[in-house]
Amino acid sequence: MDSTFGSDALERAILLTVGGLIIVSVLLAVYVNINWLWLTGLLGAHLVQASFTGMCPVVMMFKRVGLPSKPGFT
Repeated sequence: MDSTFGSDALERAILLTVGGLIIVSVLLAVYVNINWLWLTGLLGAHLVQASFTGMCPVVMMFKRVGLPSKPGFT
């Protein structure tokens, strides 16, 4: 990832990843099968859970890649 993101690289990567997955799941629900909305609901539930616990598997994955982060993300 480009270093122009600075210390916000991890946070931006999370927003891009989850936002992209939500858009894709909604498009799949519209054009393929309505059951893809379950993925949208699971992503929303995960965001709520992560906001309370501070634990997020996506954060752990991006940290392994080496993206810089602000304090407070696990």
